[in-house]
Amino acid sequence: MLFSVAFLLLAPVLAHAADDRSRSKEQVEFGIRVAQNGLWNEALYRWEKAVEIDPTYAPAWNNLAIAYEHEGKFDEAKKAYEKALQLDPKNQMIRQNYDLFKEINDRTKRRNGK
Repeated sequence: MLFSVAFLLLAPVLAHAADDRSRSKEQVEFGIRVAQNGLWNEALYRWEKAVEIDPTYAPAWNNLAIAYEHEGKFDEAKKAYEKALQLDPKNQMIRQNYDLFKEINDRTKRRNGK
């Protein structure tokens, strides 16, 4: 009986979280479509909105990192990649994106003497 009462109390919270994830996914997917059409400012806006809606959605952080990287905001990109990996450390796509980002960023810094 205690389990069913606890579930009834948690049900609205779980439903809200599922709704947030769904809304965040919609923003991510829309951001991907506009980025594919070269509209990076709109994509950045959508991915920022996605992490605002559901800050636990790792793919949103990954895409946000890509947008920051595209815009030359490398410190923000690094933080967003790290957040994505913190949320989903076994996600190979995020890991590959981050590793490639680090490799290119480190090479650029060495070339520029930093």
